Amino acid sequence: MGHGLPAAAAVGNVTWWLVIAAQVAYLLSGRFEDAWRGFSRLAFANLAAFVKLSLASAVMLCLELWYYTAVLILVGFLKNARLQIDVMSICINYQLWTLMVALGFNAAVSVRVSNELGANRPKAAKFAVTVAVLTSGSVGAVFLAVFLAWRTGLPRFFSEDGDVLREASRLGYLLAGSIFLNSVQPVLSGVAIGAGWQALVAFVNIGSYYFVGIPLAALFGFKLGMDAMGIWLGMTLGTLLQTAILVFISYRTKWEKQAMRAEERVREWGGRADALPSATQVAPAAEDAGPPSNASAT
Repeated sequence: MGHGLPAAAAVGNVTWWLVIAAQVAYLLSGRFEDAWRGFSRLAFANLAAFVKLSLASAVMLCLELWYYTAVLILVGFLKNARLQIDVMSICINYQLWTLMVALGFNAAVSVRVSNELGANRPKAAKFAVTVAVLTSGSVGAVFLAVFLAWRTGLPRFFSEDGDVLREASRLGYLLAGSIFLNSVQPVLSGVAIGAGWQALVAFVNIGSYYFVGIPLAALFGFKLGMDAMGIWLGMTLGTLLQTAILVFISYRTKWEKQAMRAEERVREWGGRADALPSATQVAPAAEDAGPPSNASAT
């Protein structure tokens, strides 16, 4: 219809409002009684602690999303910025498309980890983390192979300009690697949300992205003259550092201790943790138990 970018922005806004409308309809339809039982004063009990955790989660996610925005701003200062932005836009679009799969694992593992910790099942939580990371990483390996094999053909879906296609193809190797990396990193962020580490990960994001990734991107892109490829390399190194830190944190985590903390939160916020067995009661049985059965994994 020829309305250009304003039309694309309007469609995006309408889409998000449709999601909100669908969620409200889901809650108020009455067909799903457990989704919402109406207003209650209990909903405001310990609201400050809940808001504190929610704000930390929002900051953590915003720092990740703003990272890409900061990278695009840097690209705008390069020589021949129009060409460089075209190349980066193609790569970011492919990265965000493939990221949708990892975000599904992010949502699933955050809910699963929080449920297992809240139910005082630390071994099941640890097993869920391992399964989610390996599964999402396997999907990322498939994406890696696809983008390595078709790195010269995939940019043609966005542009027919020879210079854009050539530069995007050169960036294809780094794009493939970063796509694999971003198949694992969101899962670890989901683990952080489920375990209540939002504030810690927010500081990790600041250090990895804005104290390492962005400065390296500026160094490679401007000082070393690598243009868009250098900026993408710096961005990827920042993500790699963040992922490595999250892997280390997850590996060193004492899940039994996390389960006890989750139990304390449930008690504090008015849950039914008092009906659950204590960590000392379940520890002997957990030592003898293997991975959770299929019934508990669903």
